[in-house]
Amino acid sequence: MDKFRMMFQFLQSNQESFMNGICGIMALASAQMYSSFEFSCPCMPEYNYTYGIGLLIIPPIWFFLLGFVLNNNVSVLAEEWKRPTGRRTKDPSVLRYMLCSITQRSLIAPAVWVSVTLMDGKSFLCAFSINLDIEKFGNASLVIGMTETEKLKFLARIPCKDLFEDNEVRVAATRYIKCISQACGWMFLLMMTFTAFLIRAIRPCFTQAAFLKTKYWSHYIDIERKMFDETCKEHAKSFAKVCIHQYFENISGEMQNFHRHQSKDTSDAEEEEKQRSDEDKLLGIKAQEDMNKVLWNWHTCKPALALRKDHLDTESNGKLNGTMNGAVNGFAQGHTHDVAKKEWAVYYSKV
Repeated sequence: MDKFRMMFQFLQSNQESFMNGICGIMALASAQMYSSFEFSCPCMPEYNYTYGIGLLIIPPIWFFLLGFVLNNNVSVLAEEWKRPTGRRTKDPSVLRYMLCSITQRSLIAPAVWVSVTLMDGKSFLCAFSINLDIEKFGNASLVIGMTETEKLKFLARIPCKDLFEDNEVRVAATRYIKCISQACGWMFLLMMTFTAFLIRAIRPCFTQAAFLKTKYWSHYIDIERKMFDETCKEHAKSFAKVCIHQYFENISGEMQNFHRHQSKDTSDAEEEEKQRSDEDKLLGIKAQEDMNKVLWNWHTCKPALALRKDHLDTESNGKLNGTMNGAVNGFAQGHTHDVAKKEWAVYYSKV
């Protein structure tokens, strides 16, 4: 149990590794789902194409949306996009960087599903079996004398072993369509790999400073939100502890006074110290209205991203510097310290 807790804390502290792990699990899940999926082509000309193409498109869309749902940065992106400007301006480049990062991770599982589906070829066979030219596979007498509707019904039964009588034609047609499907799968993998290569290779060609800026502030937004949530949790915990403590003090004041007289001073000191530490964690916010105002101000008017030290006045700086320098040299503000002088009388004896 401790190992799982440590692993979970590590994944929470390292958001990028956590999201990469989620993407990898989703990719493996998509491949495993396809392998355990029982493919059942309807073998009807009205539904073959819809079933085959739907199997190729709808699950990737579901995996893509699931990638957005499981990504915690989606809520961060939405909050940053919809928040009031206040004293902190919005940077569209940071929002674009966050959206591109989320989209790239969400595309991994759909790409795996499409690749596995095309390599297997069953959905491709179900979708395009009615477009075959049966004369290319040897026995053209099978479709002689058939109407167009009967011919479509005959071709639609090619993916089904139990419904198609001529096994030789069915095997030849199946291999032909699966060959085309696998070729499309390899082209899809090549296209995705080439696109990823271009993104990696072209990025340094543009302004690297702009990329570093957007990356830095996107990480800052994520870390700021986490730290704000942690601070709110700590404040809520301390607030609840102080409220409960005060409640029990008010309800059972006489009993507490009785026990306090019997307890030692050390225990009283420890309790006061704990209570003082809990009150210090409240950061001066000790009322519900004040906390609601703080949360509302954080949403509507976040503080500006400019950290400045408190500047002292020039006069006070001058006085302070003069005092310090004078103290070292024995002078303060150009004059000696007002130190009580002592006179010494020295007598020399010639004896």
